[in-house]
Amino acid sequence: MSSPEHPSDRMPSSPVSRPLGVAAIGYAFMGKAHSNAWRNVASFFNVPAFEQKVLVGRDATQVAEAAARYGWAESATDWRAVIERDDIDIVDVCAPGWMHAEIAIAALEAGKHVLVEKPLANTVGEAELMAAAAAAARSRGVQSMIGFNYRRVPALALARELIAEGRLGTVRHIRAAYLQDWLSNAEAPMTWRLAKETAGSGALGDIASHAVDQIQHLTGQTVTEVTGTLRTFVAERPGPAGLEAVTVDDAAWATLGMTGNISASVEASRVATGLKNSLTLEIYGSRGSLTFDLENLNELNFLDATVPVREQGFRRILVNEPEHPYLAAWWPQGHVIGWEHTFTHQIRDFLAAIREGEAPSPSFEDGLQIQRVLAAVEESAGNKSTLTVVGPMSLAATEGA
Repeated sequence: MSSPEHPSDRMPSSPVSRPLGVAAIGYAFMGKAHSNAWRNVASFFNVPAFEQKVLVGRDATQVAEAAARYGWAESATDWRAVIERDDIDIVDVCAPGWMHAEIAIAALEAGKHVLVEKPLANTVGEAELMAAAAAAARSRGVQSMIGFNYRRVPALALARELIAEGRLGTVRHIRAAYLQDWLSNAEAPMTWRLAKETAGSGALGDIASHAVDQIQHLTGQTVTEVTGTLRTFVAERPGPAGLEAVTVDDAAWATLGMTGNISASVEASRVATGLKNSLTLEIYGSRGSLTFDLENLNELNFLDATVPVREQGFRRILVNEPEHPYLAAWWPQGHVIGWEHTFTHQIRDFLAAIREGEAPSPSFEDGLQIQRVLAAVEESAGNKSTLTVVGPMSLAATEGA
């Protein structure tokens, strides 16, 4: 007699037999952004057939209302029951970071393809477990991806192409800054994002993770050395029970050494008064330079240092031509796209990878590596040292202050 089927032995349903069933877990900020992408992706891109089956959340009334608005066929409050359903093939995890590991690992073991919002987890230990589960699932044809959506900004995708083509020559140094001001007001209320047990870290994990991913993705190089500083400017914020302690950082700074002999700096703040969602990148090479600001996400500035000095200067590339990444699917040239389109591109790439049976990027292993960089920044800030990121699985202090 054959042994009973173990959940990890299940294979995802064939997209040929029926549309892929999708479940999203979380219906707030990221749940809304991802739902918008699921609702629109098939209208613009050639993707495998799928159905928005169920939206999952803790509050039955609110998640039902969100499901109706966002285009989901039904709602539920028990994610464990949902991932066991035979009609669910994809699980999109938009829940807070402290829930990522448990949900993603269970879904992968149940044979579901998994997309998880960044950062991968709240701790390196959780991220290691997730990466191991993803590797095991991949051997069974079950795919997984972490949602660093800014890889899908057409201007940044173009920047990566230009760097890979050698248009900047040897990249020497990078400045990356992700600055917001939504916590500038000291009276802004306490949320789960301001507690270490639920958020893991503050500006560091929330937005510096994007900056670290970008400097590595754009250059194809890896962070190897970290010196970090963290600051919490507002130590208490009003909550349901009165003033509550803020246990994560408001801002983070890091100086990074990278393979390829590249030096980089990263700054992240949620108290940068006047800046709403400004991710700026400056990449300086021996033959040219690039600059980008997310608040002008359709524009990339490029300086070609190979032309005579009298002709040099940054030129603005309006990235909305059909020849630019992703844009052939959208509007006629000259018609710009927005922040929400990055999630549509992300879903498109995820579904294309599932159709082709290929591992999508960025992988959980990529997410683990970034988690190690973030942990190194936090540890460096705590003990005022420089840390070396050693291989894929360990960190070591190399220099005391």
